[in-house]
Amino acid sequence: MQALNPHLSLSEPVAAALAAGRPVVALESTIITHGMPHPRNLETALAVEAEIRAQGVEPATIAVLEGKIHVGLDQTQLEALAVAKDVMKLSRADLAYAVASGRTGSTTVAATMIAAQLAGISVFATGGIGGVHQGAETSFDISADLYEFPQTDVVVVCAGPKAILDLNKTMEVLETNGVPVIGYSTDCLPAFWSRESDITVPLRMDSADEIARHTALRRQLGIQGGTLIANPVPQEYEIPAPVIASIIEQALSDADQQGVTGKDVTPYLLSRMFELTEGKSLETNIQLVLNNARLAAQIALELAKTGQD
Repeated sequence: MQALNPHLSLSEPVAAALAAGRPVVALESTIITHGMPHPRNLETALAVEAEIRAQGVEPATIAVLEGKIHVGLDQTQLEALAVAKDVMKLSRADLAYAVASGRTGSTTVAATMIAAQLAGISVFATGGIGGVHQGAETSFDISADLYEFPQTDVVVVCAGPKAILDLNKTMEVLETNGVPVIGYSTDCLPAFWSRESDITVPLRMDSADEIARHTALRRQLGIQGGTLIANPVPQEYEIPAPVIASIIEQALSDADQQGVTGKDVTPYLLSRMFELTEGKSLETNIQLVLNNARLAAQIALELAKTGQD
């Protein structure tokens, strides 16, 4: 095991699992601080960790607490984070700043990937990735998540890009950067709340074993960067694309009228979607995160068998 970065603090269970070569799945913390209201945020965080443990894998929720990157949070830390105020939303640009200045911050997809790689964790479960926002041709609003994949070797399991984004442009950026986008048992790109979009995924794989072998082979070939696994939300929980489209349009219009920009866009839209769907979007969000956690744990187990976890 490589020497631990001095700015990382591993929980005892995570440290023990990594030392023993047992699989670990990383989890982001922005979903706790910016993605869901209290107490559902805490309930979901605990349920996701329990889902991963049920698969025989150790969960590692990642956050910066008082200037230290914590990989694996105990229940007390999760409870405190779930009600914390003025928590920074950290990406590649400000992760080091939060550490240097002793701040507390939650990690986005990009920051979680960075921390996971530093800790030696190969698989990460999230809800949906950020991407190219609607109107990016004039706003240039593109999530740093997309640019993390070419340089950080982590398998990210999600339910596709968030449906509030421009999905075609998001896929174009991923393709340009050489990021493998794999549909799990699907030929269509899932769109977060919906199982399908009108976009075909470039690659399809139907088992965790296949994904793990693909990951191991990329490393053997010396191909840098991460892989995106697009895992559709279970059918019984989805909001069909035609239904969600008009609601997204309304939320985007409201955000524009309110002058919401930058990192505030996604949290605002998720909150507005919750209001417009009378809570349905949140329930779907919770179920897709749990579904992604299950698949990520299975991939981590299979990857451990290859000796490249």
